[in-house]
Amino acid sequence: MVKVELNSNSIDCKIPEKELIGKRHLTPEEIQILEKNQNKNMDPTWQNFYVDAEEGGFNPYLVVSSIFSGYVVLGKIQAATLNYNDLHLSCGISYSYFNDVILGDYVACHSVKYLWNYKVGNRVILFNVEELCCTKHSKFGNGLIKEGETEDKRIWIGVANENDGRRILPFESMIPADAYLWSHYRDDEQLLQRFVELTEFGQSKELNTMGFVDDDCVIKNSRIIKDAKIGKAAYIKGALKLKNITILSSEAEPTQIGEGVEMVNGILGYGCHVFYQAIAVRFVIGRRCQVKYGARILNSVLGDNSTISCCEVLNNLIFPFHEQHHNSSFLIATTVMGQSNIAAGATIGSNHNSRSPDGEIFAKRGFWPGLCSDFKHNSRFASFTLVSKGSYQYELDIPYPFALVSPGTNGEEINIAPAWWFMYDMFAITRNKNKFTKRDKRVVKVQNIETDPLAPDTMQEILMAIDRIIRLTAEHLKKNNLAALKGSVTPEEIYQAAKDNLHQNTNMDFTLVDKNCQKKYGAIILKPEKAYKMYRKVIKYFAARTILEFCDYLGGEAITLELVEKIRRLALYTEWENVGGQIIPSQKVQELFGLIKSGEIKNWDQVHLFYKDCQEQYEKYKVRYALYLLEWLYSRPIEEFDESIYKNIVEDVTIVASTIYENSVTSREKDYTDYFRTMVYRNEKEMNAVVGALQENEFLLQLKEDTRQFILDIERVFQGIIH
Repeated sequence: MVKVELNSNSIDCKIPEKELIGKRHLTPEEIQILEKNQNKNMDPTWQNFYVDAEEGGFNPYLVVSSIFSGYVVLGKIQAATLNYNDLHLSCGISYSYFNDVILGDYVACHSVKYLWNYKVGNRVILFNVEELCCTKHSKFGNGLIKEGETEDKRIWIGVANENDGRRILPFESMIPADAYLWSHYRDDEQLLQRFVELTEFGQSKELNTMGFVDDDCVIKNSRIIKDAKIGKAAYIKGALKLKNITILSSEAEPTQIGEGVEMVNGILGYGCHVFYQAIAVRFVIGRRCQVKYGARILNSVLGDNSTISCCEVLNNLIFPFHEQHHNSSFLIATTVMGQSNIAAGATIGSNHNSRSPDGEIFAKRGFWPGLCSDFKHNSRFASFTLVSKGSYQYELDIPYPFALVSPGTNGEEINIAPAWWFMYDMFAITRNKNKFTKRDKRVVKVQNIETDPLAPDTMQEILMAIDRIIRLTAEHLKKNNLAALKGSVTPEEIYQAAKDNLHQNTNMDFTLVDKNCQKKYGAIILKPEKAYKMYRKVIKYFAARTILEFCDYLGGEAITLELVEKIRRLALYTEWENVGGQIIPSQKVQELFGLIKSGEIKNWDQVHLFYKDCQEQYEKYKVRYALYLLEWLYSRPIEEFDESIYKNIVEDVTIVASTIYENSVTSREKDYTDYFRTMVYRNEKEMNAVVGALQENEFLLQLKEDTRQFILDIERVFQGIIH
């Protein structure tokens, strides 16, 4: 019901004192001019009205046909034109309604039908806006409560689970790392309570909020903007509804919101573009993201440099570099750890097999489901899993990184080809780091994002996959009573026999059965012997490359036994986590939790400094882990490595580096030689005009030079030990 409140002739002006510095009341002549220009003030004395005190700073002729109430504080209003692209408007106020408004210098405010409780910066254009208002209890999308409010007024985001079992509070500086730690460590009640306290630290609970539009913003042809905090240089055109929201924007990373957009209860990051009927409710969207073409994002956190178009995204935690462009795809109740691509028709989290919608999908980085693939809760995928087109009727647990997963021929077992990327599409996986580095358009990088497919997190997964292949091979040998066991009896002997078998036999043609990869029917592991050897090669390559990079970090030194000893004294971490895109030792995560619970870390800015400290030590963490991996590969401590082992490392890594380049060329070359790829072109010249000539491929040319230099550097770095 609409309530009627009679106005009094006096206006209670509760103006912040700092806003009146350099301001003055109107002169009688200025009041007369304003009233002649069809302006009306609910305070007939105009004592609620303040203008710039500088001589000539206020031109009353530029204020026309407007209504004023509460208090009004104006900056410089002078004869000037504000230009933004093809929009040209004069400085001044016309056909608008103001109540408790503070304007900066040189503002063009025309046809703003309802402007209430807002502070507006300098050089701002407000044109044809139906409602721009702010309540005294606004939180601007942050998960706070104000004085007198109950907990049910707090805004939560139900990421990763539709039943709010992993819910988190949004806040202005949130990044996916924060959301991950909060949502995935739910067994520590003290920690969860401290996360709430970190969010509230330093935040005012007073009922005195005022909406804010910062300098150089343009807002035009929009309907409802309520309880919004809008950063510098933001451009908003044709928005339908923006409510309880922070729009982060800067001159270096301006944010744009376009036609038909509705955004409620959330934080929009720097440099984002949201256009064409997109909808977001209860969200945090990171830096340099695009949301467009009717996309629907609800109860989700989206990492930096991601694009969501057309599709439906509900209850998700998504790390940086996520791509989802198709109207016929949707993502529900998932944690996707970035560098992912969701194909058309992909249905991720499409159905629930319990009595409550509490299932989840968990996919590590590099997740790439194929066209029209669908999955059942709960399912889990290792890093860089490529899933072939198909309907997967049972829950999946894919522990093999860089694998291809495909439906089985009998409709029961699925097929898994471990290390598939390395054997059959090296171009794509090698290009990965370069591709994402180029796509990283962030000006300010709050957190490091690991874009290299070969990093400690994936090496840890490869170690686990190798162990799994050995154990499955042992079961295979026992079941078939093969002579390869050579009389082995104990579990340790059988394990070693299986390992030796994978090492020594070069023409083994067999498959393995992994019952835990799919509920009910399990999975067939294809070419396990090749995958085992490829995984080992990749570990050796990563370890040697990491040592080389560390030597370069020290100034191009060759590695020596003395340097090896120094590296051995560094802290060794063998368990790693992808924390919002940054790879951090699991032990450091626990250390962070201890600091939070003890109260030593008091706010999220200090948490972010902890991430930064971890990144500054990352090269040291990696190089110590690299030595650990070499010891694991050769089953002996570094001190027992002889010259032949170091020569073997150099030779094998050189071969791997050359193979990476050659396989990358071969992978890409297929696009130029395969009949079905070339048949749409009249001739080779037309094909090269469309897709570019193979010999001119920028990435392959750079990879060739990098490989040549890498081989020379590997030989140089290990000279100190080989001789």
